[in-house]
Amino acid sequence: MKNLITVLALGLMTATAALAQDAMPMSQGTITKIDTKWKKVTIDHGPLENLDMPAMKMVFAYEDGMMEGLAEGAKVVFVADRVNGKLTVTEITAE
Repeated sequence: MKNLITVLALGLMTATAALAQDAMPMSQGTITKIDTKWKKVTIDHGPLENLDMPAMKMVFAYEDGMMEGLAEGAKVVFVADRVNGKLTVTEITAE
């Protein structure tokens, strides 16, 4: 029984480490515009490593509720990715 618990614990630690490595890198930026009608946000951001993009200002799509508590001028950390062919913010929080 003790060996089984040890094996399960090691497996869980290995899986957790693998998930952490696969996590998208966070980028820093400043929100310059939020368009709630079209669910678009403009962010002046640093490099987006996962998309191989340099620092620039660009427009991203976002899902309902993601911009709650955020406003133009807010410093944020975020993850962007291609979702159904659109550059989309998938995670965002105030810095």
